[in-house]
Amino acid sequence: MSRKSITATKPSSAAQGKPSIALVGAGRLAAFLAAALHDAGFTITEIVSRDLPRSRRRALALASKVGARAVTAKSAALDASLLWFCVPDREIGRAAAILASRLVALRLARQKKSGVRFALHSSGALSSRELAPLRIAGLAAASVHPMMTFVAGARPSLKAVPFAIEGDAIARRVARQMVRVLGGNSFSLPPARKAAYHAWSTLTSPLLLAFLITLEDAARAAGFTPQDARRKSLPILRQTLANYERLGPARSFSGPLVRGDAETIAQHLKTLKKYPRARELYVVLARAAMRGLPVKNREGLTRALRAR
Repeated sequence: MSRKSITATKPSSAAQGKPSIALVGAGRLAAFLAAALHDAGFTITEIVSRDLPRSRRRALALASKVGARAVTAKSAALDASLLWFCVPDREIGRAAAILASRLVALRLARQKKSGVRFALHSSGALSSRELAPLRIAGLAAASVHPMMTFVAGARPSLKAVPFAIEGDAIARRVARQMVRVLGGNSFSLPPARKAAYHAWSTLTSPLLLAFLITLEDAARAAGFTPQDARRKSLPILRQTLANYERLGPARSFSGPLVRGDAETIAQHLKTLKKYPRARELYVVLARAAMRGLPVKNREGLTRALRAR
């Protein structure tokens, strides 16, 4: 058998039991998911974007990479078995309502039931209730949020990435199967816990960056540029994370707080007076450490932090 005939008989994603997918949105998350899904053998049928020049350009560029069609809500065929919404939180409900109307119109025009069975969105904070218009149209819905950061210029691996899933039982089952194919790990999350989960996720990455830029202020007090701070801080940051992973927080804790060195803490706060952002965060984190990590000389440390 020739190479050409082997390629021609390669089973489709449907034949392999994988749902075909229409992605709603053409931003960073949609671009990442489209590539990951395509590489994992899923068929992407459409990239549905807003009817704006910039949105359509991005949809065209993304569609060309994954063999899909670039469409708007008005022109979408919605011939996939699953819709995956990758739009900002504030737009999910509206986009769901628009596509539910489009789906009903297509059904009436075709005089037959659509093949679309499932709808997912990837908001970390919002539940699958945002997809209510599509539920009314007969689709099973779920929210599927990867606990990972997606930024321009980076393409993180999904291997072992946790995905929070909630929604209708059958949609959850399909989502779990998809996550498994992508290399991730899924876990169930009650809708009432989503806001707390998303706060945790936000502390884990975006607000970690807020800490890191504040760290650059402290480095500036020591006479170093932000570039110097990044370069010189990375080895200890990496080792701290490795210790946290292997040993846990208490056994990874080191420095003046664990020793109860109140005089050093007082000197730090004095030095940081000209850098109030770094000083304020230092105090907040020191107090958090005193509540959750092993420290000595609590009275002395408390006095040093109050005397700021």
